[in-house]
Amino acid sequence: MYAIIATGGKQYKVAEGDIIRVEKLGAAEGESYVFDQVLAVNNGDLIVGTPVVSGASVSATVLGEGKAKKVIVYRYKRKSGYHKKNGHRQPFTQVKIDAINM
Repeated sequence: MYAIIATGGKQYKVAEGDIIRVEKLGAAEGESYVFDQVLAVNNGDLIVGTPVVSGASVSATVLGEGKAKKVIVYRYKRKSGYHKKNGHRQPFTQVKIDAINM
């Protein structure tokens, strides 16, 4: 059984027991979190929502927060001597999927 959820502007295919990294949720470590935007559920037959499946949710436990690897942003214009180096680390929340509720 798996579900497709939407959070943080992205879509994730999840099953029970999966550990995924999503955009920062702002929940404390050890808290439970419920994803209510379930786009599709497959439990033998595929149920696709329009746009979400009514009455479906995915419950998860927050394992922790962190930052992803640094991405270097380098701007450069030739012949003018302009260059600028900048870095960015995107924050994330790591969650463990507990149950897919219908």
